[in-house]
Amino acid sequence: MLEALKVILEVQELDMKMIQLIHLKRQRQKELANINANKSSLSERAEEKQRDILEIKKMIRLAEGEHGEVLERMKKLESQQASIKKVEEYNAITHEISSADRERLAKEQRLSDLYDRQTAEEEILKSLNESLESTTESCKVLESEIHESIGQINDEGRILKGERDALVVQADPDAFKIYERLLRNKKDRVVVPLESRCCSGCHIMLTAQHENLVRKGERLVFCEHCSRIHYWQESKAIEDTVVATKQRRKRTTKV
Repeated sequence: MLEALKVILEVQELDMKMIQLIHLKRQRQKELANINANKSSLSERAEEKQRDILEIKKMIRLAEGEHGEVLERMKKLESQQASIKKVEEYNAITHEISSADRERLAKEQRLSDLYDRQTAEEEILKSLNESLESTTESCKVLESEIHESIGQINDEGRILKGERDALVVQADPDAFKIYERLLRNKKDRVVVPLESRCCSGCHIMLTAQHENLVRKGERLVFCEHCSRIHYWQESKAIEDTVVATKQRRKRTTKV
């Protein structure tokens, strides 16, 4: 049965590389999405500010019209006042002129406030447009680098898939189905060595009987806690594999 695991271990190494590539690709795609979101946010804010300015301009045109009407009314009142002889009528028109003048001052203050607001909003819009232009220009190189990186990841993924497909045809069909089902659930290594009666997947101690079954290698032995497949790491059946090479390097490093 360990002979069947030998091919699956090689497939697993390729799957781990592919999972790493998938994570890296998602990370790069997230970076790209963040860049686009930032540009989109600036663009939306600039468009919203442009709409605000257009609304202020409408309010200014309306206020200017109202101000003009007040001035016209004052001119008519002053013209009427010049031709009046009676004191009472003269005083009444004077009162109307005073009232209109206060209205004029209020309209002019309103206009002044609107002009100031328009100027402030236009400054903000200018700043937003400059930020958008600067961000778009500065992100061109980064976006190009990300797209190139994603392309390289896709190329590497296709190579790994080709190598994996070539190994899969050599694998024991029943054992491979079990491996793939476990891999879909865990998205991590599912064929792991038993080290000092400890599962190197979930790191829980197992019984001596369980270790003996793994040592014998007569059938697939599953961890009773995490369901991973166990193998005995000193078995000759996995010598000269990628896994064995990694384990030798690990032991050499510890020494």
